[in-house]
Amino acid sequence: MIIRKKEHWFRMLFVWRGSVLPSLVPRLVLLLIFSIAVVYFHGTILSFKVPLNPAPLTLFGFVLALFLGFRNNASYERFWEGRKLWGELLNTSRSLTRQVITLNNTGEDKAFTLEMVALISSFVLALKHQLRDTDPRAELSERMDEKTLALVMAAKYKPAIIMKLIAERLQAAQAVGRIDSIQFARMDQNLDKLADILGGCERIHNTLIPYSYGVLLHRTVYIYCAMMPFGLVDSLGWFMPILVVFIAYTFVAFEAIADEIEEPFGNEPNDLALNAMAETIEETIFEMAGKEVEKGRKVGKEIID
Repeated sequence: MIIRKKEHWFRMLFVWRGSVLPSLVPRLVLLLIFSIAVVYFHGTILSFKVPLNPAPLTLFGFVLALFLGFRNNASYERFWEGRKLWGELLNTSRSLTRQVITLNNTGEDKAFTLEMVALISSFVLALKHQLRDTDPRAELSERMDEKTLALVMAAKYKPAIIMKLIAERLQAAQAVGRIDSIQFARMDQNLDKLADILGGCERIHNTLIPYSYGVLLHRTVYIYCAMMPFGLVDSLGWFMPILVVFIAYTFVAFEAIADEIEEPFGNEPNDLALNAMAETIEETIFEMAGKEVEKGRKVGKEIID
């Protein structure tokens, strides 16, 4: 995700990186060429004058704008829900870390605390990679020992397995009297919250907006853009291609933005900044544990040693 300060209004007119315009240029150029051809032939196809005027295009464009607005609202709702889930993940990770740190941090308990914090960090990273369909081995290998890593990597749903490992460590700590039943119950509540966050992210990732709806809207947008030159050629003449491309850019860009943010966990410029958020969570929980983390690179070795 691209994060930048608010640009000056004039500079915003020329922003390229982070805009959907680069992917639309070939389509807009093709429409420009088509519109110029329509002007050149005076809106006729094989001696047949296409009987279109601006009136039906205006009405149809208004309806199309409403559908595009609904499509963008649905996509942004998914984007914002994903952002709220990761915000809740930050809060829950801090709460669970705080609860672990309130144990006696001396001797064996200190090692237990660091191991738990590393597992919480591993859960966040495993969730990030699951949502992006990428391999988490490189990052997880720096936060857990080889035996634990092999167990996690053998699983299909790695965040769920790490969450199970956290629960097992807490249960073992309760069994030896390191934590009492009340502390265990409160920590288990935060594990339930992690499960809810995991399920919410999986719901967004695995359930997209119905494909047939997207296809219908896509076809309608491009058919409308192809009809515009014939409806405006008589009234605008050679100025028509410029206006048509500008209007088409608005409609096509709205559709492209909706497609991009519909899956908020990807690597597109306008998707959620999962790398930055995961790094923030890791830094804050290890800072709470009294350990400095240099982008997570030292975590696993400290715990293994």
